[in-house]
Amino acid sequence: MRSLIESNGPAYTILKRKVHISVDPTNFLSLLRQCANFRDLNQIHGHMVPRGLDRCNLLLSKFIETSSILGFTGYGYSVFVRKTDPDVYLYNTMIKGFAQTSSAQEAVILYNKIQVLGFKPDTYSFPFVLKAVVSLAQVEIGREIHGQAINIGLDSDIHIVTGLIQMYSVCGFISDARKLFDGVLTRDVVLWNAMIAGYAKVGEMDSARELFELMPVRNVISWTAVIAGYAQTNQSNEAIMIFRRMQLADVEPDEIAMLAVLSACADLGALELGEWIHDYIEKHGMCKIVPLTNALIDMYVKSGSIEKAMRVFEKMKHRSVITWTTVIAGLALHGRGREALEIFSFMEKARVKPNEVTFIGVLSACSHVGLVEMGRWYFSIMSSRYHITPKIEHFGCMVDLLGRASLLQEALELVQSMPFVANEAIWGSLLAASRVHGDVDVGQCALRHLTELEPHNSGNYTLLSNIYAASGMWQEVGEVRKTMRDKGVKKMPGGSSIELNNRVHEFISGDKSHPHLERIYKVLSEIKDQLKMAGYCPDEFRWPLE
Repeated sequence: MRSLIESNGPAYTILKRKVHISVDPTNFLSLLRQCANFRDLNQIHGHMVPRGLDRCNLLLSKFIETSSILGFTGYGYSVFVRKTDPDVYLYNTMIKGFAQTSSAQEAVILYNKIQVLGFKPDTYSFPFVLKAVVSLAQVEIGREIHGQAINIGLDSDIHIVTGLIQMYSVCGFISDARKLFDGVLTRDVVLWNAMIAGYAKVGEMDSARELFELMPVRNVISWTAVIAGYAQTNQSNEAIMIFRRMQLADVEPDEIAMLAVLSACADLGALELGEWIHDYIEKHGMCKIVPLTNALIDMYVKSGSIEKAMRVFEKMKHRSVITWTTVIAGLALHGRGREALEIFSFMEKARVKPNEVTFIGVLSACSHVGLVEMGRWYFSIMSSRYHITPKIEHFGCMVDLLGRASLLQEALELVQSMPFVANEAIWGSLLAASRVHGDVDVGQCALRHLTELEPHNSGNYTLLSNIYAASGMWQEVGEVRKTMRDKGVKKMPGGSSIELNNRVHEFISGDKSHPHLERIYKVLSEIKDQLKMAGYCPDEFRWPLE
């Protein structure tokens, strides 16, 4: 493959003849736009220096910008520091380059140097450096920059105000952001979006929604900010409702909107809407976007359609560690543990390094199919082969594995030997296993810890009561009942949801507010009769408080 400089275009002809190249940087700007890799970048720089084009701040700025876009910010900086008379424009370009990478601190340092050299930051300097402060999440630095903008008289510039709103929001000072927003008389859609996204960032979705409804003009980012905010705060029904409105408004969803609504679909099991999004992704040629296909797999897994999840996985040409991990966890969740372990083996052969979450899926797979020895082996190679230190979630998987295999004493010993204080999930797993295997002693031990960690969780008392009842220990059942009454613990009602005609219906135990309640109970009664005719025998044990 020929290099960029060796191409037969007009820029090459000028380079070859060396005719007045130092006074016409246009051709180099054209080459920079075509630049695709470090070799191209290095060649262009090599032709700039002997022709004196590195003395042109405009061209040098474009060169540094291209370096940053291609991911070679350090190389751009090495060229920048050799410039003897950089101007504010050149500094701004370098600050922008650092702000867009993990070198946000360097962006702030360069911004400070502008003032040391006697330059005044301009309307570009502030938004660029504020983006770096957002990455650092250091409000003290942000407040200093805000004060400097006020002193220079640029604090009313709408782009700077937008940057300040984003900075204060990310740092958790949403009231400061709102004061700035309210102080702007003429607001563009970008400013509205920044404030709405700020509220969504801190989980204040009522305020975000209020502003959204007041917006005079909305764009795709406006809709996406609200959808993503609802999805991130586990208000999945609201996220889907806003997405429906977005469709009715004929606004084309972007990648971020679809990721957010797929998350909501996965949370609610809204398979029909998820399938519509899948069709949309395919029709618009977006199947190569790995995060989107990962979200599709997750949605199908959580909606109970593991086969469709696997079809999406098999069609993918590029798979990230998240892709493999989602499939492994999904297969484990659906009781297909051996297939999950087989996928993990393929992952290793593909030289994709597993992460902490991958091993949670692997250990869960072993747990669901009772592969105790395999689970022990995978738990050991986490650190020995992949240098991943097991976290409390991995110990929790092992406790679940041992508990399901009726190895309750070993599970209890593992809990007691952990380098962490066991949480409610681990003790809850032990309590559940004790209920299944009728181990009263381990069940009592687990409940003692659970009553300290979550004293008002009625489910824990229910499990222990079931253990006592299964062992015929009715006096102890009564004692559990008394303990709950004395502590004011009430049994929490159960809930469920179902998607019908693209709408998710939620049901809470004891709630009789649904408009079609009588029809629903009639159908349930018919199903119950059919189950009995088929030979189904339900567990007749009832919770003693009822």
